[in-house]
Amino acid sequence: MADETPDDTARHNQKMAKKKAARDKIMATKTDEKGLVIVHTGKGKGKSSSAFGMIFRCIAHQMPCAVVQFIKGGMGTGERDLITTHFGDLCEFHTMGEGFTWETQDKSRDIEMAQAAWAKAKELISDPGNRMVLLDEINIALRYDYVDVAEVVAFLRDEKPPMTHVVCTGRNAKDELIELADLVTEMELVKHPFRSGVKAQAGVEF
Repeated sequence: MADETPDDTARHNQKMAKKKAARDKIMATKTDEKGLVIVHTGKGKGKSSSAFGMIFRCIAHQMPCAVVQFIKGGMGTGERDLITTHFGDLCEFHTMGEGFTWETQDKSRDIEMAQAAWAKAKELISDPGNRMVLLDEINIALRYDYVDVAEVVAFLRDEKPPMTHVVCTGRNAKDELIELADLVTEMELVKHPFRSGVKAQAGVEF
């Protein structure tokens, strides 16, 4: 600021130095690494978007990773096109769903596809070569009991390789999965253009 005095600058620098020292002390105690179970849930936008951000970080670090989409599949998405076109050597991408349940209107088919997606997910998670596996919209499949949450929790607890991260997205995450998870983020809906009549748009929603 133009009217900042030397004393103001000195006080600010001292304050920031204290904050840095305290932060460095805290960070020095954080030495462990482990494969995390991460849950993105809530009514707000950004669950899958944030998860794909982590997938792209893995790709940037040359870490093998994989995506299984449990529900989405009826339309193309930018992230799927980008990954399969340019990064298929680092990231397996499996779109196992056929759209949201109110679109398919075929419960037995939805269950069959969700079970197939879970089988593929277990295969990919069990491979210790994969550093991260994204289970996109698995929470929807769990909510409708298309996949048994007890089975998912037991597998992630007992069979997931120790350094593999697993990211689970979708609204209404089951309590059992939240309890198991290392990191849970709930996206809160404050305002959404859909309520004003604006449809989903390329580059924002897909």
